[in-house]
Amino acid sequence: MSVRTTSHSPRPPAWRELVIGLALFAVYLGVDHLGGAGRRAAAERHARGLIDLERWLHLDVERSWNAWLASRHTLMVAANYEYATTYILSAALLLLLTYCRMPGVYRMARDSFVVLNLLAFTCFALLPVMPPRLLSGTGYVDTVTTGSTIGSWGSPLVADANQLAAVPSLHIAWALWVSVMLARISQRRWLQALSAVHVALTFVVVVATANHFVLDAVPAAIFVLASVFVVERWQTRSERGLLATSDEFFLDVEHDGNAQNVGGYVLLGGPGATPPTVEQVRELIRSELGSFPRFTSRLAPGRGAARWEPAGEPDWSSHVTGQSLPPGTGLDGMDQVVARFCAQELPRDRPLWRAVLVDGLPGERSAFVIVMHHCMADGIGAVVQSLGLLRPRFELPIPAANAPSVARRAVAVVVGLGQLATDGQPSALLPTGSSRRSYSSMQLPLEQVRSIARAHDARVTEVLLALVGAATAAAYPDLARTCEGRLRVSVPMMLRAPGSGADGNVTAAVIVDVPLRDQPLADQLRTLRTSAAALRSPARAVASRWVMATALRCVPRPVRRSFARSVYGRRYFHAIVSNMPGPDRDFTLRGAPVTRVMPLLPPAPGAPLAVGALSWGGLLDVSIVTDAATLDAVLLREALDERFAAAASVGVEDGFAPDERQIEPGPLGR
Repeated sequence: MSVRTTSHSPRPPAWRELVIGLALFAVYLGVDHLGGAGRRAAAERHARGLIDLERWLHLDVERSWNAWLASRHTLMVAANYEYATTYILSAALLLLLTYCRMPGVYRMARDSFVVLNLLAFTCFALLPVMPPRLLSGTGYVDTVTTGSTIGSWGSPLVADANQLAAVPSLHIAWALWVSVMLARISQRRWLQALSAVHVALTFVVVVATANHFVLDAVPAAIFVLASVFVVERWQTRSERGLLATSDEFFLDVEHDGNAQNVGGYVLLGGPGATPPTVEQVRELIRSELGSFPRFTSRLAPGRGAARWEPAGEPDWSSHVTGQSLPPGTGLDGMDQVVARFCAQELPRDRPLWRAVLVDGLPGERSAFVIVMHHCMADGIGAVVQSLGLLRPRFELPIPAANAPSVARRAVAVVVGLGQLATDGQPSALLPTGSSRRSYSSMQLPLEQVRSIARAHDARVTEVLLALVGAATAAAYPDLARTCEGRLRVSVPMMLRAPGSGADGNVTAAVIVDVPLRDQPLADQLRTLRTSAAALRSPARAVASRWVMATALRCVPRPVRRSFARSVYGRRYFHAIVSNMPGPDRDFTLRGAPVTRVMPLLPPAPGAPLAVGALSWGGLLDVSIVTDAATLDAVLLREALDERFAAAASVGVEDGFAPDERQIEPGPLGR
């Protein structure tokens, strides 16, 4: 068995570790207060029975060792201080060393140390045993009292300490635990030899000072091995498949038909291009399975924390399928295919992803759609995994940022939690809606969007938010009145580190109130400015991430599920709007040119709108997914087209580049 020592494991907050230590000490004090004459008599009876057992085994060396040490005053005092200090210092130094330099090892060390002590405390409570030095009529010398050792157990400084805790010997247990942990941290022979000497010396000292019997070391060793074994097994199983709480969150919010699928939709080919076949796409994904471990994993059945387990080779006939559009359908029919994919809950008894290759699109084109459950990846993670299927290979650049110090991060969490608490609830609760989905998409010239943002001292995300608010108000004036002119939007913010994998959810969400008014974009952005300031401050995002990734680990699964379903949806926001970075180059899928790439995001339960934007090849590709019972994605897309055209025509020399549907000849028209 070994312990991973990667430096990527986050260091747990010091205050929480201090609380754990204080709680452990409180348990010890609770056991210590189990007093009474009957308990003391039982402890003495158990001790004398242990002496009889050792005599039968010819292990009763305590009396001779104690007499030898008691006749040598200087050595006796030194032994007393060794007994009082080294086991504490060695354990504390190891915990401090691993906490500061090896956080991954520290978690294993801390957990096994806690389990070891809880096992010992349980033994103290159930089987009190008096140490040899307190047994009357046996001739043992209490070296602690005789040597007047300051701070040792039994001395006046700690006279009220637990005197009936001989089995197991915590001194030997702690010293042996340090030795076992050091063997997992370092292969240096001199360090292991020094640790072995410390264990042997501790054994001699605890016996010679008449604080323990020889056999007290046996349960100590058993408890050390048991605690390390149990924790290593538990952590190994966890590392192999336990979902992070931020991933489990999206399993918990998926209910009542509100599928939580993220993914992408690409258009392929064109005149003269050869579209890929279903078999070619299957072979492509098969060749990349090593990069996508969750594509061959499924959720383990059972209750409790969600966990991945191996699922073997995917059933390709189910996971990658083909479909042909009826002649003359155009992109309207493709939108319906995407909408069905977005609405379809993925079976949890198999890997949580599906793909479809669609042919029959006008202009000798085809389309490829891939979705995966939100518990597998966030929006950026889905983009990164999709990029793995395109050629040439490309790694999405994620800006590097200096990690804040522990103190600054703690302050940001506290400040952010306060800000999140003041966000309150939206002005209106929208109808719960349905599981049906409506889909549409559009393309905006990215440089033109950036020019508008610069002209108004805004960001691209803020321009997108303003457009969504104006378009929704124009298409649905009754909804705007119901919401009192404010659309509450959850904006995901990327927190993925450079070089990190594509699995899992590494984002946070910030709530922004977007003006729900059909007014010029300049007025929209002015009204939005105050609310959008939350996007420029990291505190809310840091606090949101801390809740998702850390705080939720401290509560049982049913509480996490209830929390997820309470905060994710109609009670706190109306829509999700995400803007993601993408590459600025051309790609192919099995030799077919990629002409459009659209991200797919799921609406939250009861929040009928999700808008995902992706910068790609000089364009801002925008996908709109709605609850079909509440909003029509096509109407929203048309309103967005019009609002952007109006904004682009104001003080912009170049004209608006319309959606390609409006300039494609023949069948692609509406």
